Amino acid sequence: MSNNLLAFSIRFLFLAAFCCFSLSSVAQKCQLKNSAFQVGERIDYTIYYHLAGVWVGAGEVYFQVDSAKIGKRSYYHFDSYGTTFKRYDWIYKVRDHYQAYTSMKDFQPLRFKREVNEGDTYIREDYLFDAREHQVYSLRKMEEDLPYVKDTVPYPNCSFDVLSMIYYARNIDFSDAEVGDKVPIKIFIDNKSHESYIRYLGKEEIKVKGLGKYRCIKFSPLLIEGTIFNAGEDMTVWVTDDQNRVPILIETPILVGSIRARVSKMKGLLHATDALIEKAD
Repeated sequence: MSNNLLAFSIRFLFLAAFCCFSLSSVAQKCQLKNSAFQVGERIDYTIYYHLAGVWVGAGEVYFQVDSAKIGKRSYYHFDSYGTTFKRYDWIYKVRDHYQAYTSMKDFQPLRFKREVNEGDTYIREDYLFDAREHQVYSLRKMEEDLPYVKDTVPYPNCSFDVLSMIYYARNIDFSDAEVGDKVPIKIFIDNKSHESYIRYLGKEEIKVKGLGKYRCIKFSPLLIEGTIFNAGEDMTVWVTDDQNRVPILIETPILVGSIRARVSKMKGLLHATDALIEKAD
């Protein structure tokens, strides 16, 4: 397994954000009341690389919801950590950590932090969002021996960082979508705002090894080229068709083989998993 493939196998799970966020423009709401998750929720994924008919476990990622007190206000603290399995560290060691803080009232992003360690790749990013002025105050360091660089960048209304977007979008109403719809999205990453879209592919039942069969909503995002993304519309994401709206399975082809992220554990869900129609034996 090449260095780039191992890094990509960890990195690409964060793209699940796109596939949850797909219908935000349909809903036409930047402020939503949370009814999809709660503090204490944690979802774990195993990441696989596929080549020559064999799926090989390459790493794992978790997404966790906590709360944080900043001043007199309480905020959601979203925390995600991705790592290659230790048996692959001698080939290419990956330790990626993402954190985001958002308002509990309306999901407005407050802060986003990103720490990337992938072989010789070293990235540190810290964004502070000013919702009134629509400005992001950023601190970035792209090499360990270089100093941090300060910047101030505008961002448009209804934009989110890559992590808080996941949780915001789990509260979106999907009922008006039609198969083939392309819906625009806005995301702030790599110190700039991007516009892209999601293609809604309908509903499908899929089996998840070790868990069972789920009713799912299916999407394909147009990915943005950057330090996280490879451009294109080849990724497919399946999200549970229930009130939890959990990304269950993500797949994408790469130059050699394919990558898959699959749920391995879910705990602390706010609702019953009504999308589960058949438990695994």
